[in-house]
Amino acid sequence: MRKTNTKDIAEDSWTSPKGKFAGFGKSVSIALGRKETSTDLHDRHPFDLEILRVAPGQTPYPYHLHSAQWELYHVVSGNGMVRHKDGTTPIETGDAFIFGPDEPHQLTNNGKEDLVVCVLADNPIGESAYFPDSKKWLVRSPERRLIRSEALDYYDGEE
Repeated sequence: MRKTNTKDIAEDSWTSPKGKFAGFGKSVSIALGRKETSTDLHDRHPFDLEILRVAPGQTPYPYHLHSAQWELYHVVSGNGMVRHKDGTTPIETGDAFIFGPDEPHQLTNNGKEDLVVCVLADNPIGESAYFPDSKKWLVRSPERRLIRSEALDYYDGEE
């Protein structure tokens, strides 16, 4: 059995260059031995658990969707808002919600205290992501690359 206690996991932090996006996270799965670049599910784990903390007024990441990944969220404490394809929905302590592949989403803390959320993702191999606001793609092949491209015909450049 592998075991850890979240009080013993270092909290990572990130801020975008201009400060629009910021957050904190504890990667529980990595603390339990997950090797995120491995393709072996015994090393990679078939799921990923993060404890996400978002300070008041912050948004941790851009509006995005995953090509294959499911994400389950459970609000441990605080209040916020979720942007999704149909608009926005307020969230509060105790709420749980899920996003499947091709469902764009983004969290924002619009409350007065930290928003703490447990995020469980199914961690599929070959996952990519799309950012509708900036029209760019994140691909892994095998490293992470962000690209922007125009749509092409399937046979373009082939004949």
